[in-house]
Amino acid sequence: MTRIAFIGLGIMGLPMAKNLISAGHDVVGFNRSRGAVDALVEAGGTGAASIAEAVAGADIVATMVPDSADVEAVVGGSEGVFAHAQKGAVWIDFSSIRPDVSARLAEAAAEAGLRALDAPVSGGEAGAIEGVLSIMIGGDEAVVEEVRPVLEAVGKTIVRVGPAGSGQTVKAANQLIVAGTIELVAEALVFLEAYGVDTTSAVEVLAGGLAGNRILDRKAASMIKREFEPGFRIDLHHKDMGIVTSAAREAGVHIPLGALTAQLMGAARQKGYGSLDHSGLLLLVEELSGRASKA
Repeated sequence: MTRIAFIGLGIMGLPMAKNLISAGHDVVGFNRSRGAVDALVEAGGTGAASIAEAVAGADIVATMVPDSADVEAVVGGSEGVFAHAQKGAVWIDFSSIRPDVSARLAEAAAEAGLRALDAPVSGGEAGAIEGVLSIMIGGDEAVVEEVRPVLEAVGKTIVRVGPAGSGQTVKAANQLIVAGTIELVAEALVFLEAYGVDTTSAVEVLAGGLAGNRILDRKAASMIKREFEPGFRIDLHHKDMGIVTSAAREAGVHIPLGALTAQLMGAARQKGYGSLDHSGLLLLVEELSGRASKA
């Protein structure tokens, strides 16, 4: 049994923490809203009233919060992880943040006596619930192997991709691909509907050919029904597209389709769709096409 402090029990964090409990680990959770902590306790975990209480005696500290500033707030300061976690503990940041911030925080963690891994995930809420997330990891290979049993409780594809910050770079590429694919699937569905095609049948045959992809598999059915209960919100994907466009600019890499998709994601957010699942981009495509939503 490993004692794990899990900070950030949102759409992704709570099911991940529950899977760690199911795997036999001692999980102490902290979240700003008490309801998520209560849900963890009901699943067999322990609730903490503060970060300091959560990380006391923990072998591993896991964080899963929305953005770079949130991670900095959680780990820094007199009440943060770095000030209270025991020396030698492993800090695994499952959040999706800027690669440069991740690399800088890894250095700060080392100064505090912690060993840091940036380990952003892909797979959405369904992947978190099923424990089959794809985890892209930056950090020391020996540390990755040490905590692999813990990672295997929440993920299926677990790959170290390089030194500190590398996991976040790969996650940015992941979000670039996912956003672009969602936009193209949305355009295809609106196009098919305009011609009166049975979209469910169309998706079945498209998914079996070269156009097949995970978005068709996991999202198309709900997109057709105009059901956009968030597994991953447009607000968060908008944030991630800001990360990838900024990182690409710093590297001198041109991503014309990615930049356009980032603008579309931002437009959907401005339209008031930010709290919807990122597949809600379909609503923007409908508006741009002058077609009334079926929602």
